[in-house]
Amino acid sequence: MLKDKICVVTGGTRGIGHAIVAEFLAQGATVVLFGSREETVAKALADFKDKGDQVEGAWPNLMDGDALQQEMNRIVDRYGRIDVLVNNAGMADDMSVYDYSPEKFDKIMDLNVKAVFNAILAVIPHMKKQGGGAIISTSSMVSRFGQTRGVGYPTSKFAVNGLTISLARELGPDRIRVNAVAPGITNTDMMRNVPEEMIDPLIQNIPLRRIGQPEDIAKACAFLAGDDASYISGEVLHVDGAMLV
Repeated sequence: MLKDKICVVTGGTRGIGHAIVAEFLAQGATVVLFGSREETVAKALADFKDKGDQVEGAWPNLMDGDALQQEMNRIVDRYGRIDVLVNNAGMADDMSVYDYSPEKFDKIMDLNVKAVFNAILAVIPHMKKQGGGAIISTSSMVSRFGQTRGVGYPTSKFAVNGLTISLARELGPDRIRVNAVAPGITNTDMMRNVPEEMIDPLIQNIPLRRIGQPEDIAKACAFLAGDDASYISGEVLHVDGAMLV
């Protein structure tokens, strides 16, 4: 489905991002995965060593627009184009608002919103020049429901949805599609630390009666990245088993 496409995946070293990289590689893409540090990138690349030159890694500062632009330029210089950008890097939070500080709020917004915007700004000139591309950002079920604590996280994901819908309209004439995937409860490292007695009640609010797997999210991203989704833009695709509030 993604044969010969050049894809960039931020936050690609673990969890959902790691699964996205694996799925894209399985679908024939060449992937550049971004991580926060050289050592985490090296560890992730070791998982894909059988893919050879089909995958490489980088660790640009997502908060630094110039550094991101330089990295995107390098990728285009090497491969000739960037077909797909997946903005997956982010952080969650469940802190009470009474314990929040402006600095804490800024940290969440910087990684979950500003970094997404920086990556988009760095890639769209190349996509426009080459005649199109696909941008996919990771939203969340909390962008629809909110959550009872950690207000910065749902706020950031509402912002991701706003970026997605608005940029789909602005960039459509340049044949750049912009979508988001909003995972529900997913079996990542963070969820595996939650006691089973807390997970079971959550599952009862999911009509499909299971939590999601990273691969479920990855396959949704692969669909939106591929040509079968060529007329889909401005969508926030909820992958949550029809989870109830």
